[in-house]
Amino acid sequence: MKNRHWVLVLLFFLSMITYIDRVCISVAGPLMQQELGLTPTMWGWVVGAFTISYALFEIPTGAMGDRYGSRSTLSRIVLWWSFFTAATGAVSNFFVLLATRFMFGIGEAGAYPNASSTISRWFPKAQRARASSVVWGASRLGGAISPFLVIPIQVAYGWRMSFYIFGCLGVVWVAVWYFWFRDTPAEKAGTSQEEIAEMAGDSDQADTGHHKLPWGVALRNKNYWTILLMYHTYCWGSYFYLSWLHTFLVKGRGMSQDQMKSLSALPFLVGFCGNIFGGFLSDYLSRRYGLKIGRRTVGASGLALSGVCMLWTSYTADPVWSIILLALGYGAMDCMLPVSWAVCLDVGKRYAGALSGSMNMAGQLGSFGSSVAFGYMVDYYQSYDLPLRFFSVMLFMSAYLFTRIDPTQELPRAEVEAAPIVAS
Repeated sequence: MKNRHWVLVLLFFLSMITYIDRVCISVAGPLMQQELGLTPTMWGWVVGAFTISYALFEIPTGAMGDRYGSRSTLSRIVLWWSFFTAATGAVSNFFVLLATRFMFGIGEAGAYPNASSTISRWFPKAQRARASSVVWGASRLGGAISPFLVIPIQVAYGWRMSFYIFGCLGVVWVAVWYFWFRDTPAEKAGTSQEEIAEMAGDSDQADTGHHKLPWGVALRNKNYWTILLMYHTYCWGSYFYLSWLHTFLVKGRGMSQDQMKSLSALPFLVGFCGNIFGGFLSDYLSRRYGLKIGRRTVGASGLALSGVCMLWTSYTADPVWSIILLALGYGAMDCMLPVSWAVCLDVGKRYAGALSGSMNMAGQLGSFGSSVAFGYMVDYYQSYDLPLRFFSVMLFMSAYLFTRIDPTQELPRAEVEAAPIVAS
């Protein structure tokens, strides 16, 4: 097995741990709200606190990876978020919980931009969407197994212990990553000359230095803003699955904890399949028909179908049919996910970390709006269905925006760019 495949294995486990830590609070949500006396509006701010700090620090940590390398950058941020995952188990009231989740978001910011930056340096263009699909598919597996891990721990030891245990996972990952990984294939001992030559033959891989994004150029680029707006509107719908799904099933559809444990994994399992299918299909269509068709077709159709499923769910009272429709919707939108991150590599190239960080920052601002708005809508209208109808509209908007992205247009470079910083 080539070294780049081992890199993908490490990124797979990084992504899985990331989502186990994120979804843990959603699964524990009903018990936490009960013990800490949190209203739906207060809980919306709790899950929103993570997204706002996550958004604010996406660009700095993504750009940091471009400039200094993902080996050290990922090591720092995983240690940070692991500490605040464990600290979540020690909170005593609403305000301490808000602060802890805000700090947790700072830590997780940059995980996926730096994973994308790693893929851009280790994988040829023709394999990037599928590599991204494996990374994002792992996140869905993490979300799927979270209820099966969290609920037994909650039953035996209480919800606090689940955060203490999961906080240790990231520390183990950092030890392996920092010891084994290097920022470029040429720096990694044991990488064959054949593999180095294969990647050097890709024009995108020829430049292995670290770079700083020319922000003045980027902010005047239409493609840049279209990518950001597409991901922002997408996250209004997608973050529901991470912040409110389990509460929705229990309080909005009347499921028991046992039913929720079994059925809430379904959207994440279907999402895993959607990630893998979407990434491979996009690469196949791109090779056969070009990047525009390969990226736009998969991205836009997945988002549109997910909007239909979410809208349909809002008019479906049956809990089993609700989870089936939500699962189909999540699978459809996840066909788009690796494609959107591959687009950042297509357009950003040497600035892949900064561009993907910008995209994810815009997305997490949407996630913040989604999580907070859901709580206010439930409190004001006494309905768990109305927010889904609003989110479906945002997904339809995202589908349209995806058709306006041109993945063949590389982000322009500055007219005069400083010499690249080469890793020592």
